[in-house]
Amino acid sequence: MIRDKSVYFHLLLILFVITVFIWSIYKPAGYLIWAMEVLPAIVICMIVLITYNKFRLTSLSYIIIAILSILTFIGGHYTYAKVPLFTWIKDYFELNRNHYDRFGHFLKGLFAIVIREILIRKRVTKKGPWLISVILSFSLAIGAMYEIIEWISTKLTKNRKTSTEFLGAQGDIWDAQWDMLLNFIGSILALLILSKVHNRLLEKIKGMKYKKEKGLL
Repeated sequence: MIRDKSVYFHLLLILFVITVFIWSIYKPAGYLIWAMEVLPAIVICMIVLITYNKFRLTSLSYIIIAILSILTFIGGHYTYAKVPLFTWIKDYFELNRNHYDRFGHFLKGLFAIVIREILIRKRVTKKGPWLISVILSFSLAIGAMYEIIEWISTKLTKNRKTSTEFLGAQGDIWDAQWDMLLNFIGSILALLILSKVHNRLLEKIKGMKYKKEKGLL
């Protein structure tokens, strides 16, 4: 019998993510570009599933991981430069590019909360300015690493069309800088808006852990 009701919610989340994942496989823009785009999300989801019983995250962190995974699956299916909704926005407002890629990098700032949780629960550093500095440093490092991977892919992939779609610059020579900046801004906003809620969820986990140790659950 499952005593923790949050487990049911986590099951619904993973089922929703799997559903979108299966949809993304069906007739994507190209299977190679699809694989290149969704691989990071698949790896993170597998790590989360494998470590679920040993190191269960807060529901907020799981929601963030689910959102970012779905975001990636959609981008992988259409390619980031051709997501229909943002193509419509581009045409309607007469923009110079499809901004799904920019939107995605901004939302990836939410991952700062997951980083925050791991750092706090592993007691890497105490709450305060140092914690914020370390979180933002990790967030920037992950964003920069992804941009480097995109650049390397253009040098290693023989298929020019695939490498260009994976890079997603859409002709903007400052695309990598924009992506990292939006990731950084998203991380700051995530910490400002979600930290208090996150703290309450962390306290709840701490309380449940104490009850389990005392045999109350």
